[in-house]
Amino acid sequence: MAFARREHGPPRPALLFLLSILPLLVLFTFSSAAAPPTAASPAALHNNNWAVLVCTSRFWFNYRHMANTLSLYRTVKRLGIPDERIILMLADDMACNPRNNYPAQVFNNENHQLNLYGDNVEVDYRGYEVTVENFLRVLTGRHESSVPRSKRLLSDEGSHILLYMTGHGGDEFLKFQDNEELQSHDLADAVKQMKEKHRFKELLIMVDTCQAATLFSQLQSPGVLAIGSSKKGENSYSHHLDSDIGVSVVDRFTFHTLAFFEKLNMYSNASLNSLFNSYDPSMLLSTAYYRMDLYERALNKVPVTNFFGSVMKTIHTDSAYTGFLAAREVETPLSMRNNILGAAMLQNEASTRRSNIEKMKEAQLRSDGWTVILLQGKNSDTVVMYGLGAMGVLLAISTWLSM
Repeated sequence: MAFARREHGPPRPALLFLLSILPLLVLFTFSSAAAPPTAASPAALHNNNWAVLVCTSRFWFNYRHMANTLSLYRTVKRLGIPDERIILMLADDMACNPRNNYPAQVFNNENHQLNLYGDNVEVDYRGYEVTVENFLRVLTGRHESSVPRSKRLLSDEGSHILLYMTGHGGDEFLKFQDNEELQSHDLADAVKQMKEKHRFKELLIMVDTCQAATLFSQLQSPGVLAIGSSKKGENSYSHHLDSDIGVSVVDRFTFHTLAFFEKLNMYSNASLNSLFNSYDPSMLLSTAYYRMDLYERALNKVPVTNFFGSVMKTIHTDSAYTGFLAAREVETPLSMRNNILGAAMLQNEASTRRSNIEKMKEAQLRSDGWTVILLQGKNSDTVVMYGLGAMGVLLAISTWLSM
């Protein structure tokens, strides 16, 4: 009976051929579907950015180092990086120093038009909290359990991180509060741990100090790009003196960095190459040095906003935000209130329709078991595993039929 049934089916060679190529077709189809897209939108390249900004100097005569750090803080916030993704470390509080003729204010220009301290500065580590130990703990994530999330660098393997440091330094070291030093091998070891723990995808280290380039000499981790304000044997200089404050208020390297970014916004396409080429040795009185042997991408193809800016993901809500309407209700005429409420209702209806459409599409996608695997899997390894399993089963069947 069994042989009679086999004669009525397809010829054995054709059946064996189909069974032999079926596992390959299954594996190829689902591996291709699970593969990530090769191209990404420009916005997607910089929506997971972090910044660690460090001023390592105490004492009033180092006013410019705090101004440097606060200037970079203001710049990255303006370009889209939120406070919860910025770790700000200030070794001293110049704003409250009794020598400050402008209490609670810090300036980086003698015209005093821009108060860097402002109302929206969130300092994570202040004063004696700024130590080499705490700095290395921030980078490596080795915190005590009592340290709040606001003081942690919660980056991941897809993050772009900007690390900016300013203070007094020398050959392969950076001083912290004139009390201790960060050595070049300390920095290299911390970066190596970060890479091993998947804490960044790309890291840009920017240092404004004397002999800044020597701090990068021990780096070996891939994906790291470094730039310093001066080469070995060179000093970094201040830009100008504020006669009212009595000290220099900004360093030359940071001043020209700020001048470059003042012309940009978070959607600008200016490249890292254009930033690095903007440093004129005759203006800096030193030679800006950058190390890129550990960095894979060409600098002219990397926007500066990959490190200095961020485009945050937008979350659509089902209802309008009523807090703004309530705040304006007291001072808004009745006719304008009706218009605002009408617009809010229309926006609410549109958001609801978009939400329903997205839910329907997602339900349709999840109706297929393989699609669930593709949506939930972080890479193609899961699908490859299933494909290999199916190949083994079908190979066993084909072997049995050939006997």
